[in-house]
Amino acid sequence: MLEPRRLAARAAAKRMASALGEPVGQTIGVVTRDYRRTGADTRIEVVTEGILTRRLQNDPSLDGVGLVIFDEFHERNIQGDLGLALTLDARETFDLDLAILVMSATIDVDRVATIIEADDSAIVHCEGRTYPIDVLWRPRGKRDWIEPAAAEAVRWALGEYDHGDVLVFLPGIAEIRRTADELRGLTAVDVRPLHGSLPIEEQDAAVAPGLPGRRKVVLSTDIAETSLTVDGVRIVVDGGLVRSPQFDPRTGMTRLITTSNSRASAEQRAGRAGRLEPGIAIRLWSRVEHGTRPAFAPAEITTIDLAQLLLELRSWGTNDLSTLRFLDAPPESALREARQLLTMLGAFDADDRLTAVGQQMVDLPLHPRLARMVVGGRENGDGWIACLLAALLDERDVLRGRPNELPADLAVRLNLLNDRGRRHPQASGAAVKRARDRARDIARRARIDVAGGLDDVSRAGGLLALAYPDRVGQRRGNSRGRFRLRNGSGAWVAETDVLAGEALIVAADVDGKRKDARIRLGAALDGDDVLLAFGDDVEVSASVVWHKGRNDLVHRVTRRLDSLDLGEVTSRPEPSDATTAALIDRVRATKLKALTWTDRANSLRSRVAFARHQLGDEWPDLGDKALLASLDEWLAPFMPGATGRADIEMVAVSVALESLLSSVQRQRLPQLLPEKYELPSGRRVPIVYDNDAPTVSVRVQEMYGVTETPTILDGKVPVTFALLSPANRPVQVTSDLAGFWTGSWADVRKDMAGRYPKHNWPKEP
Repeated sequence: MLEPRRLAARAAAKRMASALGEPVGQTIGVVTRDYRRTGADTRIEVVTEGILTRRLQNDPSLDGVGLVIFDEFHERNIQGDLGLALTLDARETFDLDLAILVMSATIDVDRVATIIEADDSAIVHCEGRTYPIDVLWRPRGKRDWIEPAAAEAVRWALGEYDHGDVLVFLPGIAEIRRTADELRGLTAVDVRPLHGSLPIEEQDAAVAPGLPGRRKVVLSTDIAETSLTVDGVRIVVDGGLVRSPQFDPRTGMTRLITTSNSRASAEQRAGRAGRLEPGIAIRLWSRVEHGTRPAFAPAEITTIDLAQLLLELRSWGTNDLSTLRFLDAPPESALREARQLLTMLGAFDADDRLTAVGQQMVDLPLHPRLARMVVGGRENGDGWIACLLAALLDERDVLRGRPNELPADLAVRLNLLNDRGRRHPQASGAAVKRARDRARDIARRARIDVAGGLDDVSRAGGLLALAYPDRVGQRRGNSRGRFRLRNGSGAWVAETDVLAGEALIVAADVDGKRKDARIRLGAALDGDDVLLAFGDDVEVSASVVWHKGRNDLVHRVTRRLDSLDLGEVTSRPEPSDATTAALIDRVRATKLKALTWTDRANSLRSRVAFARHQLGDEWPDLGDKALLASLDEWLAPFMPGATGRADIEMVAVSVALESLLSSVQRQRLPQLLPEKYELPSGRRVPIVYDNDAPTVSVRVQEMYGVTETPTILDGKVPVTFALLSPANRPVQVTSDLAGFWTGSWADVRKDMAGRYPKHNWPKEP
C-alpha cells in the first residue's frame, strides 16, 4: 500500500494495526526511507511511493505480492505516477497475477480507469462515514500577510466554539513559525507544528490526542491534507496556499513556488474537520475567488524536474516513453532538459544510453545530482564528505533563521555535522543530528566506510561540482560576491559572505531567478577541482602571443569551461614555426619598429630606394609597406631558433635586407652608390640618400683642396655637400665645389673669420 508521505505511511499502518489489536510490524508493516517495521507475519506493507519504484527495479516480478494499492492518488506525486506506470508495464510484460487498486477521495475516476483498463464493475464508490462541515469565509486583504490573518481566525474560532482542536493549513515552515509567534500567550492552548522536517516523535505528538483540559492548535503544511487524522480536530483554518515544486526549463532548475490551492485540495482540508464529529472549515479567501481556482492541482510530472524520472525509465529499459501508461504525458521541454542534465552528469552516453555511472546513480535514493556526487566521492576517496553534502542538500537546512541572513558556505554546515563539538548560533541540534543520521544511511546504501570520518572540508567544492556541473561560477572581475555561472547567467552572495571573495564557486541552491540568482548554498573550489570534475569538457588552448606586461613573446595555455575563464599559464616558448610566426606578427604589429635599425641598415634601404628611383623597378622595393608584406620572405630565414624579443633585436637587418638583392646588385651597389665619402683627411662620412640629391654633411674646412665635385651612379649624379661652420651650423649647400671656391667662398670666408678668428680661413683653399 503506497502512501505519498512518511508520516501518512506510519499513521496508516498504526491505524490498521490498532484495528487488529496488534503493534506495527506484525500483520501490518511499514517501510519508509528511514523507518522500517516489518516481520515474518506481515501481510500488508505500507510504503512510501519511492520504495515501490526501487523494488520494481530490483525485482519486476514483485515476488510474493498479490495486490498493489495506490492511496491518495489524487496528489499525483511523480513517484506515484511512475510507480503506477512501471507496475502496469511489469504486469503486462511478465504476465503477473497482480491486482492493482487506485483510490482517493477526489479521484478523476474516468481517466484512471482508462489507464489501468478497469471496466465499470471495477469502479467502487465507498461513501465513508463523514460529519457535516460548515464552511465559513473570512477573506484576508490582498496586502495582508497570511500569518496574522491565520492567527486572528484561530483566536476567533477558539472563542466562538467551546470545544475541539484547530488544524491550520499554511504553505511552509517559515509561515508555521511566524504564525506560532503570533499565537503566543494563548491560555490553556498547546500550539504544535507539523511538517515533514520534524523528528518522528514531534510529528506523532502533533497528531496525538491533546491533554485533558487543554485545546490544541496544529500548524501544518499540506502533510495533514490527506491520509491523516489529527485526533481532536473539529475546526480547520485553511490559508488557501500551497508550496509546490515547479521546473523552469529556461533555468534548468526546480524551485518551490507558493500558489493558491485547488478546489479539490480545499475540500480535502475541510474534510479533516469532520472525521470525528460535525466541524467548521474557515477559509481565508472569498467564495467568489474559490470558484476561479482550478478543480485539481496539476500533476507533478507536468511541473517539475524530470531527471529522476528519466533515469529510472532508462534503468527500466525504456527509451520510448509512449510505451508506458502515464495519466499525463511528461512535457517534452522538461524531458529535453532532463536528458541534457543526465548527459552532463555522465549518466547517459552520447547515444542516450545508461552508463555504468548512471546505473550506480539509480541504486541510490537521491536526486540524480546528489547521486552523481556520492558515486564520484566513492570513486575518489571522498565518499563520506559526499554523503554529508548529500544529506545537507536533501534535508532542510541545519541552520535556522531568515534565508538572507544565513551564510551560504556549505563548509560551515559540514563542520557542524562532522565535529560533534562544533557549535553555531543559528544551528538546530535536531536538524544536525537528523542530517548526520541521513548521511550515515546514504553511506550504508552506497557501501561507503565512514569509520575514518572527515578531516578536511576543502574537497566540498570539487564534489559539489560533480552534482551541479551547470552551476560552477567565476567571480566577475574584482567585485565581491558577484559571479558568472558556466551557462553565462549571473549569481550573487552578500558582500559579507565568506564565499564573496572566492574566485571560483559552485552553487547548490539558488533562488531560481534567471538573470541574477541569489546563491543560498554553495562552496568554494579551485582550478584543480574544475579540471578533475570536468577534464573532458575543459577547453585547453595553447598559443604563442605577445605579452604586453613582459614586452616579450610567451607560450600561453588557457583553460575555459564554457563562459568561465579558468586561468592561464605562461612560459618561454620553444623554437617552432608557430613561434617564428608569432615573432613575425610582432614585427608586423610594430610596423618594423621591433627590429634594430642600425645606420648600415638604414643606409642600405635609402641607397636601394635611390637606385630604384634612378635605375628602375629591377631594384627591389624596401619601403615599409613592401617589407611588411614580405616579412616571411626576407626576415624569417634570419630567425632560426628565435623565441623572444631579444632574438628579434639581434637580427642583422642589413644582412636580411641584402637577401632581397640579386648577387649582381649586391656587387654593384657599393660601386654605384657608395655608403660613405672619404675626405682628404682620410675620414669617411656617410652619404645620405634620403632626398633626390645624395648629400654629405661636413665642415667646410675638411673640404680644403677639393675643387672637383665627386659623383655617383657612374658619374651621372653629383654629390651635394652641406658645408658647415666649426659649430656645425650650415654655411653653404652646393653640388659645384669649384664654383663655390671661386664664387661665394669670399663672403663665407669673411663671415667665418669674424666669427671664428682662431681658425684658418685661406683665400684660396
